Amino acid sequence: MFVGITNTPRPYAWGSTTAIAELLGREPSGEPEAELWLGAHPGSPSVILDPTQTGGAADLAAWIAADPQTALGPFAASGRLPFLLKILAAASPLSLQAHPTPSRAAAGFARENALGVPLDAPHRNYKDAHPKPELIFALSPTFDALCGFRPLKEVRELVDALLDAAHALEDPQPQPLEDLLDSLSTGLRETFEWLITRGPGVPTLVALVTVLANTELAGTVPELSVARALAAEYPGDPGIVVSLLLNQVTLAAGEALYLPAGNIHAYLGGLGVELMAASDNVLRGGLTPKHIDVPELLGVLDFTPVPVPYLAAESLAPGVLVFRPRVPDFVLYRVDADATVAITGPAIVICTSGALTITGSASSIALTRGSAAYVTPDEGALHFSGGGTVFLATTGS
Repeated sequence: MFVGITNTPRPYAWGSTTAIAELLGREPSGEPEAELWLGAHPGSPSVILDPTQTGGAADLAAWIAADPQTALGPFAASGRLPFLLKILAAASPLSLQAHPTPSRAAAGFARENALGVPLDAPHRNYKDAHPKPELIFALSPTFDALCGFRPLKEVRELVDALLDAAHALEDPQPQPLEDLLDSLSTGLRETFEWLITRGPGVPTLVALVTVLANTELAGTVPELSVARALAAEYPGDPGIVVSLLLNQVTLAAGEALYLPAGNIHAYLGGLGVELMAASDNVLRGGLTPKHIDVPELLGVLDFTPVPVPYLAAESLAPGVLVFRPRVPDFVLYRVDADATVAITGPAIVICTSGALTITGSASSIALTRGSAAYVTPDEGALHFSGGGTVFLATTGS
């Protein structure tokens, strides 16, 4: 069965006021539109366009709860749709954050339940028992992000360059950068902990990096351009200096990142398709007024330096790309030609340009730019025909 769905974008302050509306051919709301959620997450479940198809259920979460066998097929026993598809439009930086492993999420959720911490408490870390791996596919010409720790050698070389520049300034003095170099000699974990806890000298270091980021040096050192943007949004936040420790990446349209458990990251700006496990478990590390639990964050983070975690596409057929991280929760397809894609679990499709028809084993649906549908697993092989582009999210293997 194909069930038409829709939703209202989430009005988070960091969202673009135009990008999602322009992509999907809608009228802008006049307020920030940060994320369009397509899924059954209780925070914003997709609205069902024709409730007569779903026994009167008005949204996807209610339908799954009432009839999991039809909606989820082989995933009915879990009672939940394991993924959440989003269109994300960042006009300013999001918080530094990381997500837990499956075992840590389950243990943390059970521990906070046993302590009686309310699910909606602002200091609660674990809102559910699930991990939250995610991928982002760039739709805009560029999509900027921080993701994962850089090799220590690269960080030291960057700080040395900043130290040389600071020596050329009459005021302030370069001592805070020398302190940073000393801290780096103890390792990335120790340096990160010193920064995030605003240890001795950190406020002065943040102030110095902010000064350097607002000099001509920022035009030749990309890391300082990012620091300047972060300082404008979050003045005095240690995340400004933490950004120097991290990989900085600019995706071109059509490129993707995969962010597994433990990877510290922050989206800085751009429009993309985000696909993740359906979870709210976020451990924040800066660039936010929200709760930061330093011990728990340190337990979640992977401090192993990694290259930029690009997720390469597999070409299944002309006009069909699949982004397949090694997780059971989700895979993402991009289809822009007549083609067939087989599904074995529930799926969600959204059309981002043109128009097309999707035909399954039992029924079909016509989609135009901006329209979306939920697909039950019994449709099996889906045939796409027409002149449009769609993104299809479904379960992994």
